[in-house]
Amino acid sequence: MNTNKQQQSENIGTQIQPQDIFSSALISGKRSPELDENQDLYGWLIGTWDVSAIEYLDDQEPLRVEGEWHFTRILEGRAIQDVYIVPKRSLRTPFSSKTRNRYGTTIRYYDETIQAWRLNWFNPVSGASDQLIAKKLGNDIVQEGIDAVGNLMKWSFVDILPNSFHWKGERSFDGGKTYKLEAEFFGERNERA
Repeated sequence: MNTNKQQQSENIGTQIQPQDIFSSALISGKRSPELDENQDLYGWLIGTWDVSAIEYLDDQEPLRVEGEWHFTRILEGRAIQDVYIVPKRSLRTPFSSKTRNRYGTTIRYYDETIQAWRLNWFNPVSGASDQLIAKKLGNDIVQEGIDAVGNLMKWSFVDILPNSFHWKGERSFDGGKTYKLEAEFFGERNERA
């Protein structure tokens, strides 16, 4: 009996934690065979990125802040999820303003019925939630949707290289005739992560 209690005590430190079980069920190390290489629009993003973010606020100087962006395959490799954090964790405090504060996630998956990727972005800090459709246009990835009040949104990955990218967030207030640049992110792959 004493040996049993000792064995149980030793095993407590090596038991799998619930978050580890959840992570192993969610995260996938490879692309699903259901997606061919041409459909794998976001596979190049897998990993960790350092981000310099610039927010263009009305009648104010642009707001510059450092962030981090993490991408992984999920759900047996059928989808890609990210965690976007601005300002980055080392700059966050419990007193950080909720304005222009992002600690959110996007789930992206390929929808065979429309031959495009669907995106769902959630930012619990601000309550933001957006849905977009993404396609490759030339060398760019263009993600389009409609905001909560009916304005057109366009989020684009441009200047894509193996270790860097430029992301632009634009919005149209005139039905797509013109777009206003609201934010841009410059990503550099974090090789240390």
